[in-house]
Amino acid sequence: MKLITYQTRNLQTRLGALVDGYAVDIERLGAAAGVGLPDNMLDFIDASPVALQRTRELLDRHAGKWPLNVATPVANVRLLAPIPRPRKNIFGIGLNYVEHVAESARNLDTAKDLPKQPVVFSKPPTAVIGPGDAIGHNAQVTQQLDWEVELAVVIGSTCRRTGQEEAMDKVFGYTVLNDISARDCRRAGQWIFSKGQDTYAPMGPCIVTADEVPDPHNLNLWLKVNGQVKQNSNTRHLLFKIPALIADISSAITLEPGDIIATGTPAGVGAGMDPQEWLWPGDVVELGVESIGELRNPVVAV
Repeated sequence: MKLITYQTRNLQTRLGALVDGYAVDIERLGAAAGVGLPDNMLDFIDASPVALQRTRELLDRHAGKWPLNVATPVANVRLLAPIPRPRKNIFGIGLNYVEHVAESARNLDTAKDLPKQPVVFSKPPTAVIGPGDAIGHNAQVTQQLDWEVELAVVIGSTCRRTGQEEAMDKVFGYTVLNDISARDCRRAGQWIFSKGQDTYAPMGPCIVTADEVPDPHNLNLWLKVNGQVKQNSNTRHLLFKIPALIADISSAITLEPGDIIATGTPAGVGAGMDPQEWLWPGDVVELGVESIGELRNPVVAV
């Protein structure tokens, strides 16, 4: 199932399922059948797997013949980030593709050796924007604004000291995230100011539930700037796979429903180019992950 958060023409924010080009309002779909279903993504994740099962049954029952005021052409709504305001910081993973480790060592003064443990940082909820929203370029803060396409994992149930063998059972679904980074804003090895500024986490366009992604470790991912391909790889090249990331983080930090892990980016970031390339106002960034979806965001001066 593809789940979206969207805004209607009268500016209502709704939770929907994306079906054949329609945004199907999940709460209203349930109400038409006398079934109570949540009206926002975080409550829906909290209520799963029951909410997922009930929604699937109702979608199958109607099979495109939607009750009145339940379905709207997706072209007539504004897609938001699937989780517009995460409850906690997004967990970012640095240096998680071998070739990106090498390009970072050449150009960003990071270690050339492969990390022995996941490199974890965070991006605050205020960094999140949705499809089509503008990435802010503050020239007084950065002259080295960079891109990073990533597969993001959405947690579905509480993980506390979760082992790798059970980790995948804790995954609710997957989305696409652009880990925007101001390379000249790293501070004594700390990354949150570089990666956590406002608008630095474009996310979406949907969450695809885990049952529809049989192998998240074999997905093509790519990124373009102004139509030119910059990144093109596959999640099979992840250094630390999703079970290892969940096990590592939850060994000391409880992961809760709705938490997001951005799994890292492959080679091809602007800092790794020769000469280096950066994002500037007027640029457009497009990115995608196979089976999940695509994002497009302009860069604007702020």
